[in-house]
Amino acid sequence: MTNIPTELLRTLVAVVDLRSFTKAAQSLGVTQPAVSAQIKRLQILLGGELFDKRAPGVTLTEKGDIVVSHARRLLAINDQILHLALPVGSAAPLRIGIPVELNVASVPAALAACRRRSPHLCFSIRGENSDALLRDLGQGELDLAVAFTQSAPTIEARHHWNDDIVWMNAQAGPIDRGRPVPLVAHDGSCVFDRLATTALTHVGRDWELVLSAHGAMSLNSAVRAGLGVAVSVRRYVETDLAVVGEDALPTLPPVICGVYLRNGGDQEILPALADAIAEAISPPVG
Repeated sequence: MTNIPTELLRTLVAVVDLRSFTKAAQSLGVTQPAVSAQIKRLQILLGGELFDKRAPGVTLTEKGDIVVSHARRLLAINDQILHLALPVGSAAPLRIGIPVELNVASVPAALAACRRRSPHLCFSIRGENSDALLRDLGQGELDLAVAFTQSAPTIEARHHWNDDIVWMNAQAGPIDRGRPVPLVAHDGSCVFDRLATTALTHVGRDWELVLSAHGAMSLNSAVRAGLGVAVSVRRYVETDLAVVGEDALPTLPPVICGVYLRNGGDQEILPALADAIAEAISPPVG
């Protein structure tokens, strides 16, 4: 043997990062048996077990831990070499995923700061719900993603922090308890929407989806017009909108916001970009 197929290493890293053979298969667009077969083939090539079968979940052996560390570096170099195949002056844009729940006003400034340091950079921004962004990041369709999760991230985040979320309304007045809560949501499937409907159902409050708005700007406009209430990160609530009191609607649990990088991505540019975005959108210290 003189070469190790990089697709086997990429599968190994996916299993480790997602802590699941099934999730790795979904992220790579293959079946779970195919992932298991690739891991088995890699273990045969390397002459030893990479996962500790005696431990619960996805746990690496000492050899497996070393292989994963080297695999990350090899995949990064592999992707950098592929980048050289691009025509001069036509650098591929960095693909960035921004969740619809995020107030993106400060993100362009972070991108501009990175471009001043590296003038060749260009960017492609896509807005989507957090679940879809993390899926696409795992499948290699994004280079960087910001995402909200209800619990600790299952894949390693370069940065993550807690954010309080609240109900917001056009005015601070009471919510009519005799009628269903009028809900303005992002797309009905994002983290904030799920938390809103779960909280209302838990306390026995009826609700109706009045409007599905794509993106923070259109959602805020719908609330401002008086169509209904919506869920937002507390610090994103604009000054002309009101936070609904806990006596009117159920308290919502905090969420975790994370900044994630693609496995094997450019190890010089992407970490710096992630740091700049995290600094721009994370809560102020103190």
